[in-house]
Amino acid sequence: MPSSWYKDAVVYQIYPRSFKDSNGDGIGDLRGIIEKLDYIKSLGVTAVWLNPIFKSPNDDGGYDISDYYSIQPEFGSMEDFDALLDGLHRRGLKLIMDLVLNHSSDEHPWFQESRKSKDNPYRDYYFWKKGNGVAAPNNWPSFFGGSAWQLDEATGEYYLHLFSRKQPDLNWENKTLREELKKIMRFWLDKGVDGLRLDVITAISKRTDFPHTDTHDFNETIRKFYTNGPRLKEFISEIRHDVLDHYPVITVGEGPGITPENALEYLDEKDGLSMIFHFGHMFMDQGPGGRFDPKPWSLDDFKKVFEVWNSTFAHRGWGSVFLGNHDFSRMVSRWGNDAEYRQESAKLLFTLMLCMPGTPFIFQGDEIGMTNFTLKNISESKDIETLNGWNEAKKKGESEEDFLKKANYAGRDNARTPMQWSESLHAGFSSGNPWMIVNPNHAQINVRRQEDDPDGVLSFFKRIVRLRQKYATLREGSYQSIETPNNELFIFLRENLGEKIMVALNFSSRAINFPFDTRENELLLGNYRTASTGINQLRPWEAVVFKLKNSDES
Repeated sequence: MPSSWYKDAVVYQIYPRSFKDSNGDGIGDLRGIIEKLDYIKSLGVTAVWLNPIFKSPNDDGGYDISDYYSIQPEFGSMEDFDALLDGLHRRGLKLIMDLVLNHSSDEHPWFQESRKSKDNPYRDYYFWKKGNGVAAPNNWPSFFGGSAWQLDEATGEYYLHLFSRKQPDLNWENKTLREELKKIMRFWLDKGVDGLRLDVITAISKRTDFPHTDTHDFNETIRKFYTNGPRLKEFISEIRHDVLDHYPVITVGEGPGITPENALEYLDEKDGLSMIFHFGHMFMDQGPGGRFDPKPWSLDDFKKVFEVWNSTFAHRGWGSVFLGNHDFSRMVSRWGNDAEYRQESAKLLFTLMLCMPGTPFIFQGDEIGMTNFTLKNISESKDIETLNGWNEAKKKGESEEDFLKKANYAGRDNARTPMQWSESLHAGFSSGNPWMIVNPNHAQINVRRQEDDPDGVLSFFKRIVRLRQKYATLREGSYQSIETPNNELFIFLRENLGEKIMVALNFSSRAINFPFDTRENELLLGNYRTASTGINQLRPWEAVVFKLKNSDES
C-alpha cells in the first residue's frame, strides 16, 4: 500500500438510500449522488465513503449482501457506478467502498447451498453446530437481540449470525472461502476504487471453540469472544499480501472490540490495515445491555478516550476521528445541544474533529447540523436493530413509551432520515414518497438555506476544513491535552516543527472563564460571528483556535 493520501484526507460518508433520489421512487440512488458531486466537492472534502451498494434483500440496510458483484437495483446499475466513480475522480475525489466480509445474506448462493445438507461443499463456508438438546450451541447474544444462533430445519443444526438471522457469519477458517473473498476485492479494485472500508473486520477471526460468554456486559462479550480472534492478524496479513499490496489502495477497518493494547497489531506498515475506526467514545454511554441500555457519560470520559487513542497512535499507526455515522445518533444531538445552541455546538464539534489527529470522517447531513428524528411509535422505525430491540423489551414487560425514549436517544433511525436539501416537499430529497419519514425540521435545517449564509453551520464546516488543509500541524502535529480548572472545558495543543496551535472548546450552555491569556496570540478561527483575541471567557458552546505566539509559520 504505497499510497498515504488518507493521512491528509477529509472523508464524507454517504448513506445512498437517504442521500438523493433521482427517479422519484423514494429511494436514494447512484444517479442522485452524481447530481450532487459538485456540492460534495464544494465542501472541501477529499474522499467519499459509500455505504454498501451491492445487491441485497436489505434486511440490515444493505449490510446483508446476496451478490457481491452486482449493484442493488434500487440504486441503479453497474454503468451508474462507473459513471459515479469517474465523476468523483474527475473532481479529484477518492472513493472508499464499504465491503462486508464477516457475513453474507442468507439469500447468497453460498448459504443457499450450505444449508442443503451437512456434506454440501459450501457447508464449511459458514459456522454450523449441533445444539445442546433443545438449546442453541452456546449463550452468545446477537448484536440485534436474541440468540446469535438460528436453528435450520433442513439439517437440524444451528448457524451462527452475530447480527441478523439473515446475516450468517462467514467462516474465514475455510481457505476456499478466503480465496472467493479475495476475488471480490480484486473485482472492485480493478475498477479503480481508491479504498475499502472493511465492515466489522475484527470479527473475521472469532473464538471457534465457541465457549459460553461469562459476562452480561455485551460490549465485553464482543471483546472477549466475537473479535480479536487468534487468526485475525494472519487473515489481515494474507489479504494484504495477496490482494491489497497489488493496488494503490488504502483500507480502514471497522474495529468493534479493538483496544488500545492490541490496535497496533493490525496497523503494521507491512502486514496491516491503513487505519481503523475505534469505538471508545461511541460505546461509552452504553450499559451492559448495549445500545438500548443507556448510561450517563461525562466530558472527562470523553476527553480520556481521545487522550488514550491519540497516545496509542503517537509514534506509529493511524486512527480516524468521527462523532457520528449511519449506526449512531446524529452528532449534534448526542454530543452537543441540538436546541438553543444547535449551530454553535455543531460548529464546536467540527472544530474538535478537524483539529484532532487522525483522518476525519463526516456523515452526510452533519455539515448542516441535522438532528435526531423523534419516532412517535415503533412502527415508524425502519431499523432491524430497533425493531428487534423492541421485541426483546416487550418480553421483559417494558412499555413502548419507555423503549421509545431509548430508541430516540440511541437508535440508528436518527441518522438515516433523508438528507435535507431544501424546505420544499420531502426536503428536496425525492419527488416521490420517501422510503423513510423526513425530519419535520427540514424547513429550518437544509442545504439551500445555508448555502448563502456566512454564519451557518455549512459555511463554518467549509472554513474549518480549509484551516486543516492550510496547517500541517493540525494533520501531523503531536497532541497534548491541557488540564483546566473547569471540567466542561476541553482544551488541547497541537505542535509541529515549532508551530503550536491551541484549541479551546466550551462543552456547556453557559459562559465559562477562560484560563489563559491569549491577547498576543493569533485567532485562526472561532465559531461565533465576533471573537476577540483577548477573550477572558468562552461563551456557551464556543470554540476557538489560536496559533500561539512565537510559533513558526506553517
